[in-house]
Amino acid sequence: MKLRQGKKRAGPSAARSAIRRAAAAVEMAIVTPILLTMLFGIIEYGWVFTVRQALVTAAREGARTASLPGSTEQEVRDRIAQYMTPLGMATYTVTFTHPLPDNPVESVHIAVPYSDVTLLGSYFGSTNFNLGATCSMRKEGVD
Repeated sequence: MKLRQGKKRAGPSAARSAIRRAAAAVEMAIVTPILLTMLFGIIEYGWVFTVRQALVTAAREGARTASLPGSTEQEVRDRIAQYMTPLGMATYTVTFTHPLPDNPVESVHIAVPYSDVTLLGSYFGSTNFNLGATCSMRKEGVD
């Protein structure tokens, strides 16, 4: 029994094969940017979600520290920095609402410019807004 040696055929099947390869290359050129955009969008969303969760945690810990009797704003800022520094967030603002005699509640609001959070700049739209979190707790030791 004789085996055929692999010879390339010239003709219609070879032309169809070349057209199929060209079509696959065009499809890949069209689909790749869409898939990369989706991938980077998922990564961006995950990072923003992480920063948002850190903001909520930092605000909660800051409010917890502020609600303690005798606490100072610097102690609260130091406690917030413990949560913000590991993420590389240095440009956040902290706003305090101190208790009043008829409303003994301490509030802490933290805001970070989105332009400092985003990994992709303005690729997905405007970055002219802030991400923020607020937490309020009753001041301890106040009747």
